[in-house]
Amino acid sequence: MIRRQFIILAVLLMELLAAGKVMAIEEAKYTVRLAEKPFELRDYAPHIVAETVVSSDFEGAGSQAFNRLFQYIAGNNRPRQKIAMTSPVGQSAPAGNIDMTTPVGQEPRGEGWAVSFMMPSHFTLETLPEPESPEITLRQVPARTVAAVRYSGFWSQSAYDRNEAALREWIEARGLQAVGPATWAKYNPPFMPWFLRRNEILVPVRVPASGNSPVSR
Repeated sequence: MIRRQFIILAVLLMELLAAGKVMAIEEAKYTVRLAEKPFELRDYAPHIVAETVVSSDFEGAGSQAFNRLFQYIAGNNRPRQKIAMTSPVGQSAPAGNIDMTTPVGQEPRGEGWAVSFMMPSHFTLETLPEPESPEITLRQVPARTVAAVRYSGFWSQSAYDRNEAALREWIEARGLQAVGPATWAKYNPPFMPWFLRRNEILVPVRVPASGNSPVSR
């Protein structure tokens, strides 16, 4: 499956390079309220995700879910439309086209993992193409405050566990309260060298009223 992902993304990248159309992929929008590298406290804007749940271990969940989600944004939807891999900032794609965005999210869900692709910001739940697969759902994620840690390296559970533990220590030290599960966010394709990868762990938090915490509203 990893090899399949490599081939798909490598071909798309080469096609875009040949056409001279390589542009920045849209990322989740947020503002930084507090930065203490490698940690940040962020306010995220509302956004929509296409999500699927898989029964797998931590490291296998992304590979198992990738093809299912990629098929949706590549045209396995109603109406069937081909994907535009990237889009210029400020330009909306035609209705039905779904641009590639980052990050790819993964969080625990029951006995498995929920893996998600963020949808481009110009879509609403009403204008997004309907997935053909019943295993994919579209979900609105509300505005929220998130504690984040950024790190590079392999997509391994040991690296995830180590950085999640450090993030939760920072959350406690800053007087914040975790209010949801951690999400593992991946920003790069599988062929990106491990030392150049951008990985993040995101934990939704509640900030106490000003005066009760070193973090002020």
